[in-house]
Amino acid sequence: MRCLGIDYGERRIGLSYGDEIGVATPLAAVDGGDRGEGFPRLARVLAERRITNLVVGYPLNMDGSIGFKAREVDAFIRELEDRFGLVIHRVDERLTTEEAKARLPKGRDDALRRSGRIDSMAAALILQDFLDQHTGFDLPADESGRVSP
Repeated sequence: MRCLGIDYGERRIGLSYGDEIGVATPLAAVDGGDRGEGFPRLARVLAERRITNLVVGYPLNMDGSIGFKAREVDAFIRELEDRFGLVIHRVDERLTTEEAKARLPKGRDDALRRSGRIDSMAAALILQDFLDQHTGFDLPADESGRVSP
């Protein structure tokens, strides 16, 4: 399983990568989220990393309901399905951007936001949540219970 974590935004799409090892790593963010300009770059990343699953942050409201932002992400997911035909997982992303900001150096929020690092860190948090729940279960084990490579 090779996963691309996605934090969709109007200006930028944060990206991260993870596989069966179970560690999410931020990648460079893609500009042009709401204009669809990021799709050619996404296509390159998908091909280069041989992605099999997309893990998209799903921005539920704090009460768990689906709001305007989640509907925006639903439209983005439909576009991903149409273009790439990969398995797509939605992961609750409430507060991931705030957590990403808290993990980065203080006083540089504007520069970090413009660079896309916060978006990609949020994508890594989203993907790590998914990987923590889904990795290691499909790996074969020998008689002693050790996982085979």
